[in-house]
Amino acid sequence: MKSYQKLTVPQPAGCQVEEEGAAPMPPARGRMAPWWVGSGLLVAAVLLSTITVWVLRQVSGGWLGPTPPPKCLLVPESHRFDCYPERRVVVTQELCESRGCCFIQSPPPAEGKQEVPWCFYPPDFPSYSLESLNQTALGMVGLLVRREKAYYPRDIEMLRLDVEFETDTRLHIKITDAANPRYEVPLDVPRAMKRAENPIYSLNFSWDPFGVLLRRTATGTVLLNTTVAPLIFADQFLQISTSLPSRFLYGLGEHRGSLLHSLDWNTLTLWARDVSPTESFNLYGAHPFYLLMEEGGDAHGVFLLNSNAMEVALQPAPGLTWRTIGGVLDFYIFLGPDPNMVIQQYQQVIGFPAMPPLWALGFHLCRWGYGSSNGTWQTVRAMRNYQIPQDAQWNDIDYMDGYRDFTFDSQKFASLPSLVEDLHKHGQRYVMILDPGISSTNPHGSYWPFDEGLRRGLFLNTTQGQPLIGQVWPGFTAFADFSNPDTHQWWLENLQHFHAHVPFDGLWIDMNEPSNFMDGSEDGCPPGELDNPPYTPAVLGDSLSSKTVCASAKQKVSVHYNLHNLYGLMEAKATASALIQIRGKRPFIISRSTFPSQGRYSGHWLGDNRSQWKDMYYSIPGLLSFSLFGIPLVGADICGFSGSTSEELCTRWMQLGAFYPFARNHNTQNEKAQDPTVFSPAARTAMKDVLLTRYSLLPFLYTLFHHAHLQGDTVARPLFFEFPQDVATLGLDRQFLWGRSLLVTPVLEPGVDSVTGYVPRGIWYDFYTGSSVNSSGEMLKMSAPLEHLNLHVREGSILPTQKPGTTSEVTRGNPLRLIVALSSSSTAWGDLFWDDGESLDTFERGSYSYLVFNVTQNIFTSTVLHASTEATNVTIGTLSIFGVQKPPSKVLLNGQEKSFSYLDNQVLTVSDLGISLSKGFSLQWL
Repeated sequence: MKSYQKLTVPQPAGCQVEEEGAAPMPPARGRMAPWWVGSGLLVAAVLLSTITVWVLRQVSGGWLGPTPPPKCLLVPESHRFDCYPERRVVVTQELCESRGCCFIQSPPPAEGKQEVPWCFYPPDFPSYSLESLNQTALGMVGLLVRREKAYYPRDIEMLRLDVEFETDTRLHIKITDAANPRYEVPLDVPRAMKRAENPIYSLNFSWDPFGVLLRRTATGTVLLNTTVAPLIFADQFLQISTSLPSRFLYGLGEHRGSLLHSLDWNTLTLWARDVSPTESFNLYGAHPFYLLMEEGGDAHGVFLLNSNAMEVALQPAPGLTWRTIGGVLDFYIFLGPDPNMVIQQYQQVIGFPAMPPLWALGFHLCRWGYGSSNGTWQTVRAMRNYQIPQDAQWNDIDYMDGYRDFTFDSQKFASLPSLVEDLHKHGQRYVMILDPGISSTNPHGSYWPFDEGLRRGLFLNTTQGQPLIGQVWPGFTAFADFSNPDTHQWWLENLQHFHAHVPFDGLWIDMNEPSNFMDGSEDGCPPGELDNPPYTPAVLGDSLSSKTVCASAKQKVSVHYNLHNLYGLMEAKATASALIQIRGKRPFIISRSTFPSQGRYSGHWLGDNRSQWKDMYYSIPGLLSFSLFGIPLVGADICGFSGSTSEELCTRWMQLGAFYPFARNHNTQNEKAQDPTVFSPAARTAMKDVLLTRYSLLPFLYTLFHHAHLQGDTVARPLFFEFPQDVATLGLDRQFLWGRSLLVTPVLEPGVDSVTGYVPRGIWYDFYTGSSVNSSGEMLKMSAPLEHLNLHVREGSILPTQKPGTTSEVTRGNPLRLIVALSSSSTAWGDLFWDDGESLDTFERGSYSYLVFNVTQNIFTSTVLHASTEATNVTIGTLSIFGVQKPPSKVLLNGQEKSFSYLDNQVLTVSDLGISLSKGFSLQWL
């Protein structure tokens, strides 16, 4: 490997350049050194690797080929960065060496293991060198030069490096063409005004080959080291690799799998695709962001702001390679140092999520196949008859006339306007589905959405300038170009026309990858390097146009090749704007396809899952991943979308789904109904009870969403977010928390009446009874009969709850009950955000109430930090205090004696308080 050379440039704070011949800075004690650092361990690894190769060659009878050059044997197997990642190619030694790379054929992997790359970069593979580096007001600007071409066409020989020390915890590194502009993601990001003064990171550069070395100052941990493999920057192939400081990596969506990614030669592809969630497939959205937990509990995150098709290759070194086929390399690194702070810092760049209306947090019911508006209405009435909570009724595409947007079937759904009117009279809401594919085959003048969109030129076009025609539910369709601001106006006008007949409250935007039942278009896709690029990432179908439109399709802002992953985001933005203009209230939108910043406009559901136990499990890592992505309003189809559910599965799933931030039971056509009313009395009661529990927790859940909107807190939260130093939590994804306080432990397998879950160190209280368990940080077996979901409240927290009703509107008028979970030192804290539940920008306008609850020295205090008139209509009725060590002799409310009850499980309850939410008070027990 080439030596480091000294750069004679002024050094800004937090940045160094390695000097020639100097040993790199040592890693912190106990951490693995970067692989390129010479050490006894590396020598031993190389020696072992060399011996292994020699032995294999002897026993294989020569099938492994000639002995590789010594420089290739220097690379340990786990550190082989793939030089020939093309799929569907048998990589021969000749092909590999034509790229100047090492070829070592490995024996077949064990079952369930991924294959080690046979073709990999040698240590001296040509890369860029850093020719100059100069200070700027915010950081540095440098010039990178490649003197030997790489193996993809249109290599870019000179690159511009921009480094900005944006905040003490955020670093921005961007690499682009030094001479010519390139496509960049049209996302509004904050611009730093001054350089960070006290960054908690230090940045080093390698001169030749160019590389970035980023360390956490406090620990010395190397977070990024891009010298492990060459930087390649061609017009349609951009690749950069890095070592990782640990194996605990999360994010990089959208995929189905465990929350914690495997680093066993695992490639994750990001290209929005309509496909039922399946392991190893690229799914509906693209989120090029990862969170990594370091040893000791620190965390950092990395975001690549790039919307092109890409893949992220993970390997056991541990290491990671970004490969994308367009745009620029635009990285944001977030230093935390705890995981909650990393996600907050990420959302400071992409935007904080919108505050949902309160009704969005109620229970939603839908199916494809109600058959008629009367059939839909019948289900609504049955839910009311059993007094099962429900806030919103939905319809799938069967409400439409011929599956055409902005229509409804005048025969089967003739009573739809009356149904919506009835829902509104009962404090309920109506949500309907919309697809972006606009029917193109109607006689001219008979379907305004297409005629007007065509007249205004608002559809995706072919390279010949004609509307690209694909096929979706209504048959042949054109696709709205949401990158065009004029399309937003047309979309608004269509929605206004429909709302005048069917006054919907929210919108479900589906099929917006965009999905296409054809590959490309009715005419296929033209030849050329947009539809057939030099390198295609590992996308399902092996083609960028597989079940979507041609990558060469023209849009207002750019070609679809660049904008594909943004389609759902741009539609959500247009839809949110339209809903605000139509209703004048907070918009409610659920989108299938998503991209970073989506949370500003919509929530997400996890797609067309199946009625299987494993699908119920996978929903948990799914919703936790979207919490990392800044989209807290997320859930899966409760009881499963396709296939037929069972009573046991649906009961357990309703229990879990009652704690999805977005809770909707949804079912496909031609399967038996799975709403709560169709099951046995015992199952129906269990479902009703858990929904009532959810509704009782709406004040707590709503407050969590306020903190998500205000500062980027997560709502559904992995356990390791609260216990980052507890290594036992790092792989947990069968449980989760609401905020920091409520632990949810669902049953995820059939035929059991107990569940084993991890209970972190500390005191936890049974949510229903207040009985305590003092855990040392251990797996505990919990009783879980079919009617029971285990919920535990963390010590030191105060949960605002409310007497539940059958809608959020009814519930919000009921008295509050505050649950106090005392810590071992008899303290607790909680808060409550309260507003009218639907008006726009209530916090920003000051139209809200905010209360803080605190317990210390046996005194509970409620402090009103901000008040609005909404709070005067609600009272605090009950205070339940868990963990009161001994029976009180008396209780004083604002200094006056108050009756109380005390149970043997150390629960103190004071009822009939009748205190207005707008008034502070204190309660003391002696």
